[in-house]
Amino acid sequence: MKFRKKPVVIEAMQYKDTKQGHKEILAFCPTGRFTHGVGRYFFEIPTLEGDHTATPGDWIIKGVKGEFYPCKPDIFEQTYERIE
Repeated sequence: MKFRKKPVVIEAMQYKDTKQGHKEILAFCPTGRFTHGVGRYFFEIPTLEGDHTATPGDWIIKGVKGEFYPCKPDIFEQTYERIE
């Protein structure tokens, strides 16, 4: 059997490792927190499956039930398209 993903509109924001980017991503995903790695920050997002780590350039997606999770840029581009 094959299945197609239903068209669903989501909200998303790309994580940028800048002071302004940190403010914006925390405003968008207030349940997340920053951790510091070698030379850069990571954004930890608590989920039902455990913490997920976003690295700079990843997209943070707000799902249909208000949950947040990270998505790598190449997967995001293949899965989503911008709407106005």
